[in-house]
Amino acid sequence: MQEDPMRKSECDSNEPFALRVLGDSMEPEFREGHIIIIDKDAVVSNECYVLAVLEDEYIFRQLIIDEQKNYFLKPLNDKYPTVPISGMDTVKGVIVQRSGTRRSEHKHYL
Repeated sequence: MQEDPMRKSECDSNEPFALRVLGDSMEPEFREGHIIIIDKDAVVSNECYVLAVLEDEYIFRQLIIDEQKNYFLKPLNDKYPTVPISGMDTVKGVIVQRSGTRRSEHKHYL
């Protein structure tokens, strides 16, 4: 079982937190080793990058909301499937920033 990044800690539970990207499912925008900042209180919108819970695991994907209000978690790497989700309750936070080993890899979202 993986560690729960949303667990309570000494920090305020409403504060943004950081995670390291693992794997290649979100390449080329997010490479393995990049650090992403997740804000649980950020506004969730179509095509934003989110941290969600899928089958009791945390997953990092792009949220897609179609015209019929269907929700999907889409990887940027075509080797992985796009997964339908039941709704916004699956989304636990929005990626608001990315950083890497070089200044050129730093980027803000929203």
